[in-house]
Amino acid sequence: MKTKLPWILTILLAITLITVLVARPSTKPPATAAQKKVLYWVDPMHPAYKSDKPGKAPDCGMELVPVYDDGTTDAAPSNVTGYANVKLTSDRQQLIGVQTGMTEMRSLGRSVRTVGRVAVDETRLYKITTKFDGYIEKLYVNVTGQQIRKGQPLFSVYSPDLLSTQQEYLLAMRAAKQAPSLLAAARQRLLLWDITSAEIRELERTGTARKSVTVHSPANGFVLNKIAVEGARVTAGEPLFEIANLDHVWIQADVYESELQFIRLGAPAVTTLSYIPGRTWTGRVTFIAPTVDPMTRTVKVRSEFDNADGALKPDMFGDVVIQQPARQVVVVPESAVLQTGTRSVVFVVKGDGTFEPREVETGTKNDHFIEIRSGVEPGEKVATQANFLIDSESRLKAALAQMSGAGHAH
Repeated sequence: MKTKLPWILTILLAITLITVLVARPSTKPPATAAQKKVLYWVDPMHPAYKSDKPGKAPDCGMELVPVYDDGTTDAAPSNVTGYANVKLTSDRQQLIGVQTGMTEMRSLGRSVRTVGRVAVDETRLYKITTKFDGYIEKLYVNVTGQQIRKGQPLFSVYSPDLLSTQQEYLLAMRAAKQAPSLLAAARQRLLLWDITSAEIRELERTGTARKSVTVHSPANGFVLNKIAVEGARVTAGEPLFEIANLDHVWIQADVYESELQFIRLGAPAVTTLSYIPGRTWTGRVTFIAPTVDPMTRTVKVRSEFDNADGALKPDMFGDVVIQQPARQVVVVPESAVLQTGTRSVVFVVKGDGTFEPREVETGTKNDHFIEIRSGVEPGEKVATQANFLIDSESRLKAALAQMSGAGHAH
C-alpha cells in the first residue's frame, strides 16, 4: 500500500494542473481584420445571400460585407443601440441621393398662430350706481354707445334721505361750537354717499340744501349698457350705466395645449384684421388660463393692446401671432432628423465617408430648422436626404453583426 500512494498522488496532481490550464482565460490579443480569415461575403440588405468573393449585391447594388472565421463582420458598432456605422463611397452616395447640411448656431423662435376675439379690458369697466334710494329727475346721457368724458354729468337724482342729511349738516354747522362731533358725523355721511368736497363747500356757501344731486362719469369711455330711465325709482346699488374705456383692450385667443409650451408671459403678440388690410397691432401676453377647455382642448391666452383710435372693437375677430422669444441654439435642417417613435436620430458624416448615427434631443422647430439640445455640436456635417436608406443599412448591419456574434458565441 505504501508503494502505490506516490503514483496515485502524481496522477491527481497532473489532472489538477490540466484543469487549471484549460480554465485559464487566453491572454492572446483578438485577431485583427488582416489576421482573420474571410469565410464568405453577404448582402447587408439580404443576409441570406452569400458569395465566395467580394463585390456588389445583385438586388440593391450595395457592397457585400465579409463574414470572418470568428463570426464577426466589418459592421462598426455605434453608441446608438440597434445601429451601426455605415461607410459609403462617393459614387454610392451619389447613387442613392445623399445630401448633407451643417449643424450651426441660429437665433430660433416659434410662432403660434391662432384666432382671437377683442374684449373689453375688465380693469377699465365701470358700473354706475347710487348709494342711496331716490328718483331720477333728469338724464344727461340717454343713448347706448354714446361717447362720454370723465366728469361729464350722467343724470340727476332726488333722494329724500340725501336731502335730510344736507339739512342735518346745515343745522350742525350752526351748532358747531356746541357739538363739533355732530358736524363731523354729518359731513362723513355725505362723503360716504359720494357727495364731493366741492359740493359740500357749495352747500356751506349757499346754506341751502339741494333737492337733487348730479352723478358724473368716473372715466372716459363709451356707454355699453343703459338701464336708467328718466323718472324711474332707483335703489342703492342698482346698476344704472355700464361704461367701458376702450383706449386699451384685450384679445382672447384659443391656443392648443400642444402649443402651450411655446407661450410665455410677456411674449409679443401681433394682431391683424382681414377687413383692415395692411395694419397691425402689437401687444403683450399678460395671462394664460390655468385650465384647459375639455371640448376643444385649448387654453385661453390673453394679450393686451393699445387702441387709442378705437379701431379694435369688442367682439371683433382677428388673426393673432404669438412669438416665442428668439434664442441662440444649435440647429440642423429639419429633414436631417429621423423620428423613430421613441427617439430622434441624425447621421453625422465623417471625413472618410462614414455615417455615424447619433441619438439627439430635439426642441423648438420652425419652417426649416429644428433645435438640437444634445447629441451634436456646431460645425458637424449631417445627412439631410436619403436618411431612410442610410438608416435601413445601419440597422441591418447592426442586426447582422449581432446575429453573427450570437451564432459564434453559440
